[in-house]
Amino acid sequence: MKKLTMALVAAGAAGALMLTGCSSSEREGSTTESTDTATEMAGFAADATIGVALPQKTSENWVLAEQLFNDGLTEAGFNPIVQFANSGVTEQQNQIQAMVEQGAKVIVVGAIDGSQLGTQLEAAAEAGIKVIAYDRLVKNTDAVDMYVAFDNYQVGVLQGTALLEGLAERKGEGPYNIELIAGSPDDANATPFFEGAMSILQPKIDDGTLTVVSGQTTFEQVATQGWKAENAQKRMDTVLAGSYTDTELHGILSPNDTLGRAALTAVAQAGKDVPVVTGQDSEVESVKSIMEGVQYSTIYKDTREIVAQTIAEIKLLQAGSEAEINDTESYDNGVKIVPAYLLTPFIVTQANAAEVYADDATLFPLTQE
Repeated sequence: MKKLTMALVAAGAAGALMLTGCSSSEREGSTTESTDTATEMAGFAADATIGVALPQKTSENWVLAEQLFNDGLTEAGFNPIVQFANSGVTEQQNQIQAMVEQGAKVIVVGAIDGSQLGTQLEAAAEAGIKVIAYDRLVKNTDAVDMYVAFDNYQVGVLQGTALLEGLAERKGEGPYNIELIAGSPDDANATPFFEGAMSILQPKIDDGTLTVVSGQTTFEQVATQGWKAENAQKRMDTVLAGSYTDTELHGILSPNDTLGRAALTAVAQAGKDVPVVTGQDSEVESVKSIMEGVQYSTIYKDTREIVAQTIAEIKLLQAGSEAEINDTESYDNGVKIVPAYLLTPFIVTQANAAEVYADDATLFPLTQE
């Protein structure tokens, strides 16, 4: 991906342009009567309502994000409305619509299904509300102003790389038998995770270094609806029973820690040796597993970092400044190229966990046990 770093551009007058190109006179909440320059430059009031629509509580990182958004936005002087949509897409649609009606100036969206929010986000755009896609790309609408995320394709690249490194380290010389797990098909991140990993693994499948014994190699065949552990475990139970009665399984590509632990449970119940298993999110139980030498790897995406960057973008919008962007090419949502700020993910294994988690008060102690 081409990384284009755009310097922050401060607004120089009351007519300064916002990210979407609207003038300050067109933005709700701008003050044209005041002679105070700072007030005239502001995109909206410093104590404005900010909506944060999060998906289901499917991982520790989402739960942490809720707390960080509430604390960080409050500390910045905003009035936060942070909500989970544990009942599904319809609930999230209703929550976003309510945020529009409550006068939010920015809505941060961690989508359950990024392709089903067009109507609500278009209503937000019509009301002059800025929309930031958080962690998951919002698709098939031009009513999204920017995307803040870790580099999701690179996450997959790192997972594929970790799998190969783990196989060489723990299973000796190849060839190796592996199986593939992908994320939920309604999550826009699941595809780049898988495609990034396959950019590393497919050449090794083609040259015979890797064999997917089940023959299930397409995203559609290996996807896990809802990112649910029970769905991954059930599929892995079936794969093990059908393809590995007399065959050793050396490795499993897992897109996150929850599904990786589900796969390990299936392997244990089948009485198989522990394969090399990847993950993502640095969940506590998986970090413990890595330090015990069971799960091989995870990916560290510091939730504190992505929430802080999102709040920094909101502050820029409030001040009437342009958003901070470092990618203007990579994220096509089907309607537009969404400008993005991408953060850097890291592979974590037993060997480097203490170094990577050195500044994480929750995870670092796990590396010392």
